[in-house]
Amino acid sequence: MSDPDRRFEFRCPVHGFIPIDEWERDIIHQDWFQRLRRIRQLAWTDQVYPGAMHTRFEHTLGVMHAATQLFDGIVQRSRPLLTSELSYREAGLERHRVLVRLAALLHDVGHGPFSHGGEDLLPRRGHPLSEGTEDNRPRYKHEDYSAAIVRLHFRDVIDQHDMNAANYGLKAEEVAALIEGSPGAGNALFWRSLISGQMDADRMDYLLRDSTHIGVEYGRFDFRRLINTIQVVVAENQLQRESDEHQSAPEAAQGGNPALRIGVSEGGWHAVESLILARYLMFTQVYFHKTRVAYDHHLREALRVLLPDGTFPPPTDQGLAQFKKWDDWRVLGALADGQGGDHGERLASRNHYREVFHTPETPREDDLAHLERVRVALGDKLACTERAEKSWYKLEQPEDILIAQDGAPGRVKRLSEHSSVVRSLTPNRQVLLYSRPELAGEARQVANEVTRDDSD
Repeated sequence: MSDPDRRFEFRCPVHGFIPIDEWERDIIHQDWFQRLRRIRQLAWTDQVYPGAMHTRFEHTLGVMHAATQLFDGIVQRSRPLLTSELSYREAGLERHRVLVRLAALLHDVGHGPFSHGGEDLLPRRGHPLSEGTEDNRPRYKHEDYSAAIVRLHFRDVIDQHDMNAANYGLKAEEVAALIEGSPGAGNALFWRSLISGQMDADRMDYLLRDSTHIGVEYGRFDFRRLINTIQVVVAENQLQRESDEHQSAPEAAQGGNPALRIGVSEGGWHAVESLILARYLMFTQVYFHKTRVAYDHHLREALRVLLPDGTFPPPTDQGLAQFKKWDDWRVLGALADGQGGDHGERLASRNHYREVFHTPETPREDDLAHLERVRVALGDKLACTERAEKSWYKLEQPEDILIAQDGAPGRVKRLSEHSSVVRSLTPNRQVLLYSRPELAGEARQVANEVTRDDSD
C-alpha cells in the first residue's frame, strides 16, 4: 500500500533539493526512466568542456521541479482568472499540477544515445518512397518516442498506481498527449507552454544546468524573477484576433477561454529577455562550438555504421523494444571494440576533423557566394560541410510571449514590442567547412587565399 505522505529527495546542483512522492519514485524506478542515467545531456561536448558529463536523468528531474515552480507561481498570482474563466477548483488545479509534473518528468524518455547527437538518424514518417525519389518526409522527433513510451510502458505505473487511483484518476494517455500537444490532454493543454514553448521549464533547466556543469556564465538568467512574475495574461482584442488566425488544432481544442495565455507581468519582461539571450549565447558559444559540431558529425556517421540500415527503429511496440537497447554505454562499448568505421575510430582517438572556414552567423548573399568559392577551391581537402542553424525567437502570434501592462488591466504587449534586442535577433544560419587533421593547414591556407582574392 502506498503512503501518500511519504517524501523523498534528490540533491540537485541547480535547484538544491528536489522533492518527490512515492508514486513519482515508482515511476523513476522504471527501466525506461533509469535508462536516462546512461544518456549524456550534451553528447560529446565534454571534448571541449570537460565538465559536460551530466545526464538526461538529472535534467528531467530538474524540468519537473522547474515546471512545478512555474505552475505554482501562476496559480498564486492568477487564481481568480483560473477559477472564473477556466472553471478550475482546488481539486482540478491539483490534478493538473500532478499532470504537469509527470509530463515534465517523462518528456525526454524518448531520447536516443547522446541525446540530440543522433536525432538526425530517427526514421522518417510514413511509407518509404519509390527508389530514386528525394525523401522529404519529416522525421520522427524524440518527443514522438517519449509519448509512445509513456503510452506503452508507463501505463501500469500511472493508471494503476494506488496514489493515482485514490486521488487523481490520471491516465498515461493524458501525460503522453500533453508531451506531444495533442487533444487527448483536454483542457490541460492550457499548461503545455510550460513543457514546450518559448518560456518553458525544459530550456530554463538545461540553460542553467549546462552552464553549471561546464563552468560558463552564458546560460544564466533570472529564474527566480520569472517564477515571481509569471501569470495568466488576458490578451486584448487585437492580439486575440491575430492569435485566432494562427491557432493550431490542439490549441483550438483546449477549451475554456482561448484569450487566456501564460505570460509575465511587466516587471518580468527583462527576465524573459535574459532567457532568450542566454539561449542565443549558449548555442553560439557552446552547442555550436566548432569542435562540438565536428564531434556531432563523427557521432552521426559512426551511428550510421552501427545501426541496422543506418537508422533507429520506429516508435512502434516492436521498434521500441530495440530502441531501448541503444544508449551511450552500448555505443561507447562498440567504439572501444573498434566498430563505427573511420568516424568511430576518430571518436575513440580524438582525431576529429578541423574547422578551416566558416561564414558569419547570419550570412548574406555575398558571404554564401564566397563560401562556394572556398568550397570549390578546397576540392578533396574538404572533408565535410556542417550547418549551425537555429531560430532564437518566434516573433509571430501566438508564439510571441505576452507581457501584462502594470496599471492597465486587460492591456498586453508582446515581448518583441518591449525588447529591441529580441526583436533584432536573426536566426543562425552559419556554415562551417572541415578538413582532415593532416590537411587542415593546407586547407586553411587555400581558404585564406580565396578570402584575400575576394577582398582585392
